[in-house]
Amino acid sequence: MDIARYSIDKPVNIWLMVVILLLGGILAMSKIGRLEDPAFTIKQVKVYTNYPGASAEKVEREVTERLEIAIQQMPQLKEVTSVSSPGLSEITVEVKSTYDSNLLPQIWDELRKRLRDTASSLPTGAQNPVVFDDFGDVYGLYYALSAPDFDTRELREFARIIRRDLLTTEGVAKVNVTGVQKEQIVAYINPYQLAGLGISFPDLASLFEDNLRPFNGGRIKVDEKNVRLIVERAPDRLEEISNLSVVVPGTNRSLRVADIATLKLEPADIQPVHVRYNGEEALTLSVSALTDVNIVDVGERVNAKVEKLLQELPVGITLTPIYDQASVVDESVTGFINNLVMSVAVVTLTLCLFMGWRSGVVVGSVLLVTVLGTILIMWLMDIQLQRISLGAMVIAMGMLVDNAIVVAEGMMLRMATGSTAKESASFIVKRTQWPLLGATVIGIAAFSGIGLSNDATGEFLYSLFAVVLVSLMISWVLAVTLVPVLGAYFYRKGIGQTTGNELLASQRWFKRALLGALKLRWVTIGALFVITIVAYGSFGMVKQGFFPPSNAPLFFVHYWGPQDRDIRATEVIAKEAEARILGMENVTAVTTFIGQGADRFTLTYAPKSANENYAFFMVRANELDNIPAIQSALASKLTDLDFDASFYMERMQFGPGSGAKLEARFSGPDTEILRELADEAKALLFADGQVKDVRHNWREKGFAINTQFDNYNAGIAGVSHSDFSQTIQYASSGVQLGTVQDGDYAYNIIAKMGKAEDTELQSIRESQVWSTQQRQYVPFTQVSQGLELMTEEMRIHRRDRVRTITVEAEPGDDETAAKALARIRPLIEDIELPAGYSLEWGGEFESSSDAQKALGAGLPAGFLVMFIISVLLFGHARQPLIIWLVVPMAIVGVVSGLLGTDMPFGFMSLLGFLSLFGMLIKNAIVLIEEIDLQIEEGLAIRQAIVDATISRVRPVSLAAVTTILGMAPLLFDAFFADMAVTIMGGLAFATVLTLIAVPVLYSLLFKVSYRKS
Repeated sequence: MDIARYSIDKPVNIWLMVVILLLGGILAMSKIGRLEDPAFTIKQVKVYTNYPGASAEKVEREVTERLEIAIQQMPQLKEVTSVSSPGLSEITVEVKSTYDSNLLPQIWDELRKRLRDTASSLPTGAQNPVVFDDFGDVYGLYYALSAPDFDTRELREFARIIRRDLLTTEGVAKVNVTGVQKEQIVAYINPYQLAGLGISFPDLASLFEDNLRPFNGGRIKVDEKNVRLIVERAPDRLEEISNLSVVVPGTNRSLRVADIATLKLEPADIQPVHVRYNGEEALTLSVSALTDVNIVDVGERVNAKVEKLLQELPVGITLTPIYDQASVVDESVTGFINNLVMSVAVVTLTLCLFMGWRSGVVVGSVLLVTVLGTILIMWLMDIQLQRISLGAMVIAMGMLVDNAIVVAEGMMLRMATGSTAKESASFIVKRTQWPLLGATVIGIAAFSGIGLSNDATGEFLYSLFAVVLVSLMISWVLAVTLVPVLGAYFYRKGIGQTTGNELLASQRWFKRALLGALKLRWVTIGALFVITIVAYGSFGMVKQGFFPPSNAPLFFVHYWGPQDRDIRATEVIAKEAEARILGMENVTAVTTFIGQGADRFTLTYAPKSANENYAFFMVRANELDNIPAIQSALASKLTDLDFDASFYMERMQFGPGSGAKLEARFSGPDTEILRELADEAKALLFADGQVKDVRHNWREKGFAINTQFDNYNAGIAGVSHSDFSQTIQYASSGVQLGTVQDGDYAYNIIAKMGKAEDTELQSIRESQVWSTQQRQYVPFTQVSQGLELMTEEMRIHRRDRVRTITVEAEPGDDETAAKALARIRPLIEDIELPAGYSLEWGGEFESSSDAQKALGAGLPAGFLVMFIISVLLFGHARQPLIIWLVVPMAIVGVVSGLLGTDMPFGFMSLLGFLSLFGMLIKNAIVLIEEIDLQIEEGLAIRQAIVDATISRVRPVSLAAVTTILGMAPLLFDAFFADMAVTIMGGLAFATVLTLIAVPVLYSLLFKVSYRKS
């Protein structure tokens, strides 16, 4: 079929397609979703199992191990890691990346079933495992609620009202309130008074249980109506609980609870998390949007609702954004759209300058339709406007115009010789449509490693592949249909190029250079070979990386105190640290979380689990560029704050992966040997002097007191082990007797032995143990051999059921993680490992390796497609061989660009390098096809090589120039900068390869000599 002739004969059909793409693209721009980063599924869940009173080793042995065995039988499992701590088992389950996110609910249901089946084998006292499967939910609208003039309960009520109203906002999925300080009603009981009255602990517990639970009074019929009978409500006030009656055993006497206990409303001993914002007590409200909505629109609706609510609530309440994803997305997308418009304008102006205004308008129009058509298809494919998809359009900019340039240039030159528009279009499209299609598919295939990668990085970058595929295919369709139609309107027979003299001079200069290279082909090939070898050798000098730090002006400070530190002591340190951070120049806001990390406010942040000795600071700077200086100055300010603790800082990252940049994992059976290996590794890292924030994840051992139950004397006194342990609990943290409800909030009622001012250790020593058998109290000292202070493990980490301790560190300020690892790796690997112990590397090395492995798994198929197409296009072996001999030489421009700009070769650079292959192969295919066509038309091979190459000078150069200029805006984007440099530098040299190396290799393989010419 003569596509060009059909397009010119029936332009209405082409214009209909153009109108659909234009109007559809404009409509899609207003409808398409907008995100900060592309969504990718965190294929993990957390499994929590409480085992009160058990040591970390007991939890590991009796709970974690049993659950891990059941979990590891799942065929979908990729990895299972766990942390066993006193009283709690925390297991993280990660499924293989090959499983689609739509299958996750089914997989989690299977996990729950396995855990339910295993729960019956858990020891007495262990609670049922709880699966937390919304671990990966993102709360992109994050607010701090503070009200300095109001108390805790009032602040809690304000948060409840705001949460209730925000949940009714269109597009909102969830609203979490974090930082609510729990309160409890504590009944302090005098053990001697209780013993004198003969009231046992079980009697007291039964009293509260009977009086606090609601009772059903039933119903009666009255005049054919059902009327419910109300039994007096359960007490819900401190005074009412104080007045509950207690019957003294063996008498008719009754006492009030207040007669035997002092009731107080106090902060709960165990708090989930304390939140502070800029030095004030606060709560956080985090809002998660539905998956199929525009986060910018949701953010506008939420902010409007917040403003309305604040007007209705009392004066003095503030709700300040901690992280406003809607604003970030709006700014990011707007910036990228501006970059896109700038790129289109730059490309169009460049074409007008070098090809004349007619060709500039033709190719520029095709580019505009291609971009809007791509946005339409993105909307239909449910691909949002976000950093990756918009960046992909800028990356593809040069490739988008390449097809149109070839057809427009050929049509214009043909018409300049006197042919009609229809004849010219028909000739050039027939001549180039299949080479251009093959080259376009090859360009797409270069990105296929991303599209076929099935890990988190591949999912994160999928839209890059999808957008390149869609945009390049649209560009080819428009090149063979719309360009002929526009050319028929704009080009005139006999009209040459407006810059003809300048171009002819350039052609003459290039022809002399080309003939010189052809005459000295062995010298040319040798020089290219040497340069390529030098470039490969110099690649080791290029900094290595993974994903760059985010361009958000935020960084994190992590604080870890001694492992057994109480949250109240942690809060004291955190307040002082907060004050010092706020006092830093260029710091605008600090949000402090004491006891655990923040909610997941962006996909790339992984929150820390609850730990009383942990504090997390989100620090906002006034400018991104000021963060390194702030961090450097802050390090010295925090060092002397707590010598028993560790502070370390972390930048927000682009892309998947979080945690320490450098990780060495030692695995083996014995905890003491693992600690020795970790300490030896830490000593080596400290001695290195360049890496910083050295620590390991087991941290210190904690203190414990062994109450030493005396079996012999307890047997004589009739005290069981249960009686003894219950007394210890009453004398320490207390025993929960029930709850009372106050609206949405529940207060636990806790019974404790002793007075409020007593220390818990004093209460234990002075406690009375109730003997269920003898129905009397026995002094604690009679059934205990004394209190013994000891140490124990507080955190036992396991990876795939093997105990694993991880030594963590961060690279120095002026080096990448890869450079630091290259230096410290030999030192750590020289540590002698006992039999049964192993070492593996995690951190950025593992994340990067996994991503490259997943990318590499898809590359063979992509390169096979590229190779097959190159062979099918020519039907011979030598032409494809020329192309693939040139491809490795592209590294020269890449290395030069990265070394010249001091940019790292990260994962995005790798993708840019792969896309460069596609661009180079595409240009080489079109040139070799032109040589072959001219030979078929009867031109001598010596002349065909020269003439065909000269005819491709302007299209190849313009495609390279437009690509390089079109990508210039990405140099200022932290995420794409190294990729932009890779493509720009590589393409600049690839242009030389296309116009010099390809014809020289062609003459060499086809044995064409130019020495006598």
